[in-house]
Amino acid sequence: MGKREQLDTLLKENNGYLRTADVVSLGISRTYLGEYVRQHKLERVAHGFYRSPDAWNDGMFIIQHRYPQAVFSHEAAAYLLGLAERGPIRYVVTLPAGSRATLLTSEGVRVHKVKPDLFELGLTSAITPAGHTVRTYNAERTICDLFRKRNSGDTQDLQTAAREYLRRKDKNIPLLMRYAKQFSLDRIVQNYLEAVL
Repeated sequence: MGKREQLDTLLKENNGYLRTADVVSLGISRTYLGEYVRQHKLERVAHGFYRSPDAWNDGMFIIQHRYPQAVFSHEAAAYLLGLAERGPIRYVVTLPAGSRATLLTSEGVRVHKVKPDLFELGLTSAITPAGHTVRTYNAERTICDLFRKRNSGDTQDLQTAAREYLRRKDKNIPLLMRYAKQFSLDRIVQNYLEAVL
């Protein structure tokens, strides 16, 4: 298979996106990639990251590429996990406390920060509507995150996510309560569950 065919295949496998690092790992030069980008009119969406003109603009995937440490959380996680009725108005990510987030916030992304020991709690991955894998939190962590911000935002997101979570066959109430305890939410979550179950 020639270079062009390799790049065509890679572009197809990644739903219309190309990363320079992936191309170089195939042994293809950056110079050849530059020619391929020009010939196929690929758009540069971030440093070393290109999108085909006919590919869906996957904002979550682009954010994940630009900020690999970021984890989609709160309303964004609820959306990715099927716990929301609509997509998030703004993307929401979580970073460890002490991380710099100036660029993310300037791009309209809402950033939450947590203690490093809680950052990876419930970490998993999900598929965006455009078919790309991004980092997110599991359903139990997402419910806890929404409870943590219940006084500062739209309670509708929490109510919808909790209702959808309780309908799921794969819900894990003991894990939810363990996470709630780590976030000092155990009494609040328990009272809520007792009221709705």
